[in-house]
Amino acid sequence: MKITVSGPPGSGTTTLARSIAEKHKFELISAGEMFRDLANERGLSVGEFGEVAEKDITIDALIDVRQKETAKARDNIVVEGRLSGWMVEDADLRIWLTAPIGCRAKRIATRDGMDEYTARELTLQREESERTRYRNYYKIEIDDLSPYHMTMNSELWSGEALAAIVDLAMDYLKK
Repeated sequence: MKITVSGPPGSGTTTLARSIAEKHKFELISAGEMFRDLANERGLSVGEFGEVAEKDITIDALIDVRQKETAKARDNIVVEGRLSGWMVEDADLRIWLTAPIGCRAKRIATRDGMDEYTARELTLQREESERTRYRNYYKIEIDDLSPYHMTMNSELWSGEALAAIVDLAMDYLKK
């Protein structure tokens, strides 16, 4: 089975993807982690690296090609990333998570050790950078959720609760 988990920063995609992968012993591929690793290698913040990526298509292309090729070659995989639902064309289940910006900023502030206002501003800048890149590079409107089989608002649900919902969906797909 191939599953994608996508959504805006702070919506819980990494938490959900890890939970699914661990429970079902699936391989996890995280585009967000790849992007953060590349930013760290260059000594840049995610926001700064996003600005670099706006001018250099090869950054997103590298991550997206790796996602596509890995997912195509393997089964029992969870692919997490903003465009995974678009990139993994043969996914059995494509999930989009969302949450209000206030909730997401609070999560990001806690995770990254910053105040909520800064997290909110950086998140909104990052989202705009990504929206521009995806439109320019791929002609994808990130707010178009048509590729996704499930959309869930993660504000009220723990990672465990979201994983239970996904488990139920996976059980029905296996029938």
